[in-house]
Amino acid sequence: MSARYNLTGHLTVPLPADEAFRLFTARGEQRWAPHWEPRFPAAVADDADPGTVFETTARGETTTWTVVDSAPPRHIRYARVTPRTSAGTVTVTLDEAGAHTEVTVTYELTALTDTAAVHLRQFAETYPTFLASWQNAITDTLHAENWTSANRHDPRTEPN
Repeated sequence: MSARYNLTGHLTVPLPADEAFRLFTARGEQRWAPHWEPRFPAAVADDADPGTVFETTARGETTTWTVVDSAPPRHIRYARVTPRTSAGTVTVTLDEAGAHTEVTVTYELTALTDTAAVHLRQFAETYPTFLASWQNAITDTLHAENWTSANRHDPRTEPN
């Protein structure tokens, strides 16, 4: 019936880790991910705090996410469950490399039904393309905001 995948990929963010980290929090992802609209059932000051719960909706399904652990600006791990579809974790690890950050993203997911197993297999097959879309969206957003490590301290280029 079920399928389990451990998928790891990499991308580069042209910011130091302390700035790049926020791009991978629930609220921070809104900055670059179209249609990413996290809803928090309880008020939370810092969306990277362990125990923070939020929901997202995509393709008619709601996913519940929980921050399992976090060590800003180096690491954040989420547990995620989409009922009748999949459950698992998403881990984001950031390694500063000069003026940019190397980011490793690992999805460990288990399909919960036979139908979901087919979709999860398709996700696994296209995972490199999925992460490339993250890379492109983040890069495009930072360029549109004119906000990269090369000019981040120039007040004339800071986003409003």
